[in-house]
Amino acid sequence: MRENGQCSILFPFYEEVKYKPLSESACHDLGLDTLCRSLADDKREQNYIMDIISNMTPDPRTALYRQKVFADILNLPGLRKRISELFKKLEFIRNFGNSHIESDEKLGFWYLMHRLDELDDYIKCVEAVRECLSDVQIKSEGLLNVKKYFDDLYEDSCFAEMKKDIAELKAKSSNIQSVTLGVNVNDRFEAVSMGLVSVNSKPFKKSNIVGHFADALAVKNKIHDGTEQNGGMRYNPIDLRQSGNVSYFERVGKYMAYPFIRATLANIPNGDGAANVPQYLDAVINKMLDSLVKKLGDTLTKYADIAIVNISRIMPEFMYYIRFAEFISKYAKKGFKFCEPRPVDGGDVSMDAKGIYNLKLAMSLDDPEGLVCNDLKFDKEHTVYILTGANRGGKTTVTQAVGLLFALAQGGISVPASSFEYKPADCIYTHFPADEDKTMDLGRLGEECVRFKSIYSDCTSDSLLLLNETFSTTSFEEGYYIAKDSVRALLKKRVKTIYNTHMHKLASDVDEINAESEGVKASSLIMKSDNGKRSFKLETAPPEGMSYAKDIAEKYGVTYEMLTNE
Repeated sequence: MRENGQCSILFPFYEEVKYKPLSESACHDLGLDTLCRSLADDKREQNYIMDIISNMTPDPRTALYRQKVFADILNLPGLRKRISELFKKLEFIRNFGNSHIESDEKLGFWYLMHRLDELDDYIKCVEAVRECLSDVQIKSEGLLNVKKYFDDLYEDSCFAEMKKDIAELKAKSSNIQSVTLGVNVNDRFEAVSMGLVSVNSKPFKKSNIVGHFADALAVKNKIHDGTEQNGGMRYNPIDLRQSGNVSYFERVGKYMAYPFIRATLANIPNGDGAANVPQYLDAVINKMLDSLVKKLGDTLTKYADIAIVNISRIMPEFMYYIRFAEFISKYAKKGFKFCEPRPVDGGDVSMDAKGIYNLKLAMSLDDPEGLVCNDLKFDKEHTVYILTGANRGGKTTVTQAVGLLFALAQGGISVPASSFEYKPADCIYTHFPADEDKTMDLGRLGEECVRFKSIYSDCTSDSLLLLNETFSTTSFEEGYYIAKDSVRALLKKRVKTIYNTHMHKLASDVDEINAESEGVKASSLIMKSDNGKRSFKLETAPPEGMSYAKDIAEKYGVTYEMLTNE
C-alpha cells in the first residue's frame, strides 16, 4: 500500500523506505534511456517507466514484492491483454488525474453531461478490472492486494450509491430532446432578454419559418395572446452559419423577420453573437436547470477522488509491468535467457551473478548466438574490481551490464542472466567520459576530479559505482597517482566498484593497495585473451600485457615493419 491508504503495486512500503534517483548521466551511461524508448512508443509512458526504474531503494522487500507482481503479469498473457484493452477506456482518468471539480458554476451543463458519460464508463472499467483480477492463477501479494482493493471498492456502499445516481441521472438527461426559449423584444424588435420556457422530451419538427412568421404577423388573431404555451407552436430552425439565409431575410424584410433576428444576436453578450449563441444558451440552461446541474455537479464532486485519484494512479503501474513483460517475452522467444533475481539482505556476498550479458547489446542482435556470458561476484575479497584488457575487448559492455542488472532487478524485472543473487543498492553511480563541451572550463582531468569527488561523497557501502577509463585523460604517471588514491578511498568506504581502466599497473598493485585496507579487498579482473584474440570472457587474474598494443598496431598497419615494408 502507498500513503493515505492508496493501493500500489510498485510502492508497497512507501512511508518506510527512502528512494534515491539516478543522475541523468547515469541513466544514459547504463543505456536506460535507450531501453525505455524500446519499451513504449508513447513519450509519457517512456518517462513514467524511467521515473520508476531510475529511483532506487536498498529495501529488499520492495524488490521482492515487485518481482512477484512482474512474475504474475509475465506468466499471464491473457491478463496483460485485458488490462491493456482498458488503458484506452481509462484515458480520461489519466487526462483528468490532477484536476478537481470545484463547483458547477465553473462548468457548463453540456460539460457536466459529458463527464456523466465518462463516469458511466468508469463504472464499467472498475467492473472489468475486478473481473480481470479474478484469475485464480494470480499468486503475488501485490495483485492480490489490488484485487481486494477493487472488491472493497465495488462492495462499498458509496460505490453502489454512485452506480444508482449515475443511472438515474443518465435516465433523466437522456429524456431531454429539446428546450423552448422565450425572447422578449422591445418596440424595435430588439431582444432585451431570453429565458427558458420548457424542457421537452420530444424534438421540434421543421416547418416553413417564413410562411409561419408572415402569417403570425399578418393576421391579428395569429399573434399569441399572453405568454403561456398553447401547444400549437412549431419549430422554425435558423442556420446562422449560412450567409445565404441572411441575404434571403434581407429580401423579405417587409415581414420584419431579419431585423428581429439581427437585433437578437447583436444583444447577446460576449462579442460575435453567432459564435457565442451556444455559450449564452448554456448559461441560460444552467440557470433554468439549476437543480439538475447542481445535482449532477455534486455527484461528480462526490466521486471525483475515487474515479480520478485512486484508480488513475494504479493503471500506469500496470502499464509499467506490462511493457516490460512484453519486452522480456519477445526476447525470450528469440532464445535469450532471463531469470528471476533473488534479493538478499546482509551477509558477505553482495552479488553472485552467473551467465550475465549486456541487455543493451542483446537488443541489437537477432539471436543470442553472438553473446558471451560471464560470471561475477561481489564479496569481501572482491569489493573493488580493477578491470583491464584489450581495447574494444568488451570492458565497457560488461561494466554497463552489471549496472543494468541492479536497475532491472530492483525494478522487479527479470534479468539477463542464468542466476542473480544480490543485495539491493541504494543507488548506482557512473563515471564515464564526459562530453567535450562539459570540460571547457576545468579541462578534462579537472572535470573528472570534480565529478569523482562529488560521486564519492554521495556513495555508501550499499552503493554500486561504475568507473569507465576514469583519470585516463592525462599522463600515465598523473592518472595512476590519482587512481590509486581513489581506489584506496573506495575500499575505506566499502563501495562495490568496477573500475574499467587501461592502467595495468594499477591492477598489478592490488596487493599493495589491499595491505592498507581492512575487511575488504580489491582484485584484478581481466578480459581473458585466447591466443591473442579477444574472448570477451572475464577472469580474476593479474593483468595481461600492455593493452594488446601489438595486435591493435598490426590490425591497423602501424608496426614498424608494416609502415616501412620491411
